[in-house]
Amino acid sequence: MSTSNSSLKSYEFRREREKSWRALEDMVRRAEKRGLKSLPAEDLLRLPTLYRATLSSLSVARAISLDQNVLNYLESLCARAYFQVYGPRASLMERIASFLRHGFPAAVRETRGPILLATLWMVLGIVIGFLLVQSNADWYYTFVGWDMAGGRTPAASTESLRNGLYDGADSAAEGLYIFATYLFSHNAGIGMFAFALGFALGIPTVLLMFYNGLTLGAFLALYDSRGLTWDLVGWLAVHGTTELTAIVLCGGGGLVLASAIIFPDRQSRMESLARRGRAAGTLIMGAVLMLFVAGLLEGFARQLVTDITARYVIGGAMLVFWLSYFALSGRGSGGRKQHLDDD
Repeated sequence: MSTSNSSLKSYEFRREREKSWRALEDMVRRAEKRGLKSLPAEDLLRLPTLYRATLSSLSVARAISLDQNVLNYLESLCARAYFQVYGPRASLMERIASFLRHGFPAAVRETRGPILLATLWMVLGIVIGFLLVQSNADWYYTFVGWDMAGGRTPAASTESLRNGLYDGADSAAEGLYIFATYLFSHNAGIGMFAFALGFALGIPTVLLMFYNGLTLGAFLALYDSRGLTWDLVGWLAVHGTTELTAIVLCGGGGLVLASAIIFPDRQSRMESLARRGRAAGTLIMGAVLMLFVAGLLEGFARQLVTDITARYVIGGAMLVFWLSYFALSGRGSGGRKQHLDDD
């Protein structure tokens, strides 16, 4: 008798609602085959309503313990419909465009405090490295390894140092190219480590920013002692304005992770890390892209452009571009929210 009542109850339940289930199933099937854009406007408007009605049916079916076949059918249908109603709709190219227009510049603005702190540590390293090498050239060997120096040491002649900055085809330029490649790999490695080691309360991140500054300061002091400061800065500016900006972004990302652990606010440390790590991750993805751009500038523009004014123009233009991009791109129209919604 009980089995008979249960079957009757299941039959009545299905008879009253099956029409809307079938309508939803038909829409979901067409959307899965040809995409949501293939549905007419009327169906697009009905889709969320039918989805919620079917979800309600599933809830009732579970509460009154209907037969397992109905439950399985409704669970499968609701899962498929959920993906169509709430699933990501943007294509890969649309998501990349959204990242560049909104996500990356918004993440930079959100984390400007840690980025500024990383920048200050690097600048402090540059100043101290410059002053130490200026007072005693032996400090140069402490901050710049032999493989990185590539022969550009206090023992090198002024003419050799100058030729390395301007000659495009001689042996000195070849050595400079090797140095440039090493410098790129070195800085990219520092950037990645500065971010990843933010988990260690940010201490290694700060030390890496400071050490990178010491290296640059030592290099500047060497060329300054030969009256080549203007020439060296122009040589570095071509790619350096992009590369060094990317490195301080990585350092800022590392400090964001550190702050999530040290100052979790009212959340648990894991929750804080997950929330702030999202912005830090966006920051690092953009920084990697910038390092790629810096690599192109380093591999081509810096070697081919030997006019010092042109070098400053390229480097200055890139710096203005990045600063304008970070300050202005993605503002308004709920830019950051739009990017998160796309995610």
